[in-house]
Amino acid sequence: MLPAHGSLAIYPGTFDPFTPGHRDLVARARVLFDRVIVLLAMNADKQPTAEATVRAARVRDAMPAGWGNVEVDTWTGLTTAYCVRRGATVIVRGLRTAADLRHEYQLAAMNEQLGIQTVWLPSRPQLAATSSTVARAYRSAQSARPSLKE
Repeated sequence: MLPAHGSLAIYPGTFDPFTPGHRDLVARARVLFDRVIVLLAMNADKQPTAEATVRAARVRDAMPAGWGNVEVDTWTGLTTAYCVRRGATVIVRGLRTAADLRHEYQLAAMNEQLGIQTVWLPSRPQLAATSSTVARAYRSAQSARPSLKE
């Protein structure tokens, strides 16, 4: 499938941390759209482990140099307002579970009322079990674990 000419998609999230599943979704979206912006959205309900600029740098570092049609940005406010500001008509979201679909459907319905379509990409089965929450918990457990060298 060739991307629609001039298409711009926004892939929003807190990306704390940016997981292999997130990277895979960007890899797939970048061939569907001319340009993809990975948007580190600020969410008042979440307490990220690092500032947005630090997380944005980590996301940029995770992107291969050849992915010239992928950009990383930060935003505080409604994702749809960012879409309008940048001229994007599509939000890309990943789905891991049926629970994700229920939640994402509500967001997509609201976004559509605001003129922005949502495209869902299912997680690859081998990546579906890892969420940012699981990755943070694992990292925390590893750092709290006593050294084996003692």
